[in-house]
Amino acid sequence: MKKLPVGIDNFEKIRRENFYYVDKSFLIRDLLDNWGEVNLFTRPRRFGKTLNMSMLKSFFELGTDKTLFEGLAISEETGLCEKYMGKFPVVFISLKSVDGLSFSNARDTLWEVIQKELRRLQYLIQDDRLSELDRDSFLSLTVSEASDAVIQKSLAVLTELLYKYHDQKVIILIDEYDVPLDKAFSHGYYDEMVSLIRGLFGQALKTNEFLYFAVLTGCLRVSKESIFTGLNNFDVNSIVDVRHDEQFGFTEPEVNALLESYSFERAASDVKEWYDGYHFGDADVYCPWDVINYVKKLLTDPQAPPQAYWINTSGNELVRRFINKADKTTQNEIERLIAGETIEKAVRLDLTYNEIDNSIDNLWSVLFTTGYLTQAGRAENGIYKLAIPNREVREVFVLQIQEWFREQIVKDEKPLQALCQAFLDGNPHDIQKHLNIILGRTISILDTKARDAQKENFYHGILLGLLRSEADWLLLSNAESGDGFSDILIEPEDPDAGIIIEIKYASGISGLGKACEEAMKQIKTRRYDERLRNDGRNEIKAYGIAFCKKRCMVVCEVL
Repeated sequence: MKKLPVGIDNFEKIRRENFYYVDKSFLIRDLLDNWGEVNLFTRPRRFGKTLNMSMLKSFFELGTDKTLFEGLAISEETGLCEKYMGKFPVVFISLKSVDGLSFSNARDTLWEVIQKELRRLQYLIQDDRLSELDRDSFLSLTVSEASDAVIQKSLAVLTELLYKYHDQKVIILIDEYDVPLDKAFSHGYYDEMVSLIRGLFGQALKTNEFLYFAVLTGCLRVSKESIFTGLNNFDVNSIVDVRHDEQFGFTEPEVNALLESYSFERAASDVKEWYDGYHFGDADVYCPWDVINYVKKLLTDPQAPPQAYWINTSGNELVRRFINKADKTTQNEIERLIAGETIEKAVRLDLTYNEIDNSIDNLWSVLFTTGYLTQAGRAENGIYKLAIPNREVREVFVLQIQEWFREQIVKDEKPLQALCQAFLDGNPHDIQKHLNIILGRTISILDTKARDAQKENFYHGILLGLLRSEADWLLLSNAESGDGFSDILIEPEDPDAGIIIEIKYASGISGLGKACEEAMKQIKTRRYDERLRNDGRNEIKAYGIAFCKKRCMVVCEVL
């Protein structure tokens, strides 16, 4: 049984050490057939971009071990392999680690990344193939500290020296090209980083006579005017393009083959519900990171339920930023998405980071390109039908919305104080009024396919959060009392008082009254007041509260 490559994105290591590998080697053929001198692939994170770039390096680089590709689809293209395999000097850098709280920190990290590649290629100065002047040029790049000008020319100089040494044009691979820009945008030095990256890419990729071709990957397609100014040899492949649509992410046959290899065919429906749903070009794909992590989990715990793996590799700031900007219209659209519906939006595939916060429409575009939403079809005039791809991503919306809701309700103390006082006073009318106002301001996150018990749990959580604003109350959730477990028991500051709350969900507004009656009957028949009475609390108010979407009904009875 092959090992599963969780977190391993080095092609050579995967092939040498007998890890499971989903064959994406036809990317090499497709890349050469659809020739572009500078190729940019934009895909969400954790969809195999780095592994594919490592594969390209292993295939093209001089002196490659050709056995790495034995048995893979590309090995059947004998003419292509003969012409291209192991024939080119390659420069490969990954910018995924370029971060810093200041521009100088981030620039130093970028320089260290370039230095690492220079150290890998230091054989250039170990013999006399290069002139003394060229060797000095290489050595001038190995300084620990460098000016912006030196950083910007470094890749261009390196390609020239590689060409002179090997008498062969150079392939440049730049992985996660947009990470430095994303971090710079977050930390407030975006303009400085744009200027640095523009110079670095411009000199290496534009009118570079020593360049054979280049491949870049990233999550966002940063607008050409931002860092690719004047780059006319630029071929962009995004999540809406048909070319290469199956080369990033796992297709359903690939997932089924993986599950079969580990005898987990029974998990296919769970894997599909949680990790499928992405639509790239004409292909439906799964998130590879999720699938591999879950199968590895099943190897140690065959009964393990699916978990959120892709979501947990990010802070999900994009969703948070989006929700914080949401108005009533946007809130309604989010509700529809979570309920499994689609919405129609005009999507911009090329943005500068400075434009992201200009409007909520731009944030829709970013959510789409980064994998939080996917296309469910096109409407007219280039407007996309957007949907949440799967259960995992739906859950991040739900969790982020719950956090957003908690922050919103604590900002204004007066409505919460009035709500708590109404519970003490036995005033169902005021409780109902305050709850309906609060529900109207938040976002309904109920999956219409969820069981009623799950929907009750959601409202239970909301109400518990609201009542916790009263610091002097002891709140007991799902506490054992009498012949069962009461949803919420409250011991107020008054030692004689007690409150019981039973929550129900009604499938329609007309059923709220009946649901309230059922709640009250349950309180009495199961003697939920017993625990409070055992504590000497005999002035007990019982509440039956029924919810339906953004409406509720409240009944009260003194026991």
